[in-house]
Order: sequence, then structure tokens, then C-alpha cells
Amino acid sequence: MDDARVLIVEDDPMVAEINRQFVRAVPGFTPLGVAATGQEAVRLTAGERPDLVLLDVYLPDKSGLAVLQEIRQNGLPADIILITAAQDVETIQNAFRYGAIDYIIKPFKFSRLKSALLAYAALRESFHRHSLLSQDALDQLALNKARLPGEELPKGLHEVTLKQVMLYLIKQNRPLSAEEVAQATGLARVTARRYLDYLEKSGQVKLEMRYGSVGRPVNRYRV
Repeated sequence: MDDARVLIVEDDPMVAEINRQFVRAVPGFTPLGVAATGQEAVRLTAGERPDLVLLDVYLPDKSGLAVLQEIRQNGLPADIILITAAQDVETIQNAFRYGAIDYIIKPFKFSRLKSALLAYAALRESFHRHSLLSQDALDQLALNKARLPGEELPKGLHEVTLKQVMLYLIKQNRPLSAEEVAQATGLARVTARRYLDYLEKSGQVKLEMRYGSVGRPVNRYRV
């Protein structure tokens, strides 16, 4: 089955880029694009037909809930996961009433989004492979979703610092060494290297080896 195509709806460019990198890091998912407004989100959902939409509630022109309603009213076959700072009960209830399949509150860990995507992938695979599902099969899907383990950060790494490093790489838009990242973020060089190595191993950044004037390779990292 083809990768699930994901539209990211987020008006903060840096947050949108982080979410895009998170999606890229999970096998089976491909970022389709980014919409910064509700109107653009509806237009891209209608035109590009994404499988999944990661939708913020707070958008500059309309509420994400209004976008969700419009997508449903237009009969567009996209599944929706809300990713937002909104955590009042009314908003959460309405999101599920309008058909959202999950709700993630900012700030969130990569492991939480990964679990949501893996649960969605399992559901999508079942719908693709079967024309009928028994009650037992549906119950098993629900249990699997509840039991999907999150990926914890290695000991000594913290989510806030990880996002700080990621944001700096995105803003610079060029390959950087661990020493450059350390100086900019106030981290020790060995600490910066640990975060960069984790981001590289998890597929969120790419590693480039460059040789200096004395012939020693320098590891550089880029988004």
C-alpha cells in the first residue's frame, strides 16, 4: 500500500516544519504540504486529497473546528488529527463529534504523534485489506491503538531542548556542526552532539561529513 499522504495545517512556519520532519520520521507517511490558513486547508484538502490532515485549532482566518466541519460537509475523504494548544472540554468534544480520529495537545512529544500515526496506519491497512470487519477485528484495532508504546527519549535528553536544537537547524537552513549548534543554543558541545546524533538516527536530520583543511572530517547536520 502507498504511503499515507499528510497535509499539515499550522500557521507558525517553524512549528509546521517540525511537524513535517516528525511525519517524515515515521515510515509509511509522506508530508504532502503545509497550509497556513483555514481557507488554504480546505482548498488543499479538496484539490490534493490527502489521506490525513494534521489540523491546528487556532488559525488566522477561521477556527480549525470550522475547517473540520467544512471538510466533512464537502464530503472530502480525509481523516483528521487535531494538534493544538486548545484543551478546553468543549473544543475537544466538538472535535470528536465532527469526526476527528485523535486529538494531541501542544506541546507534545514526538512519541505521542508517532503513536497516533502508527495507530492510524494500522486502521488504514485494515480498511484497505478487508471489505468487511468483524466486531472482534474492530475491538482488536481499538486495543492496539490503546497499547501502542511511545518512543521515550534516551536518558539525559529532554523534549524541550530537542525542539530547541531542531528549531535552530531549521532557521539556519544549512549544515551545521555540533560546535556551532552548541554555541548558538548554550549547550555543551558533547550535549549538542548527543541531540544531533539522536535526531540523525531517528531520521529527522541528515548527516554530512566534510573534510577540513587538515583532513579531519567534520560532522555537519541539516534538516
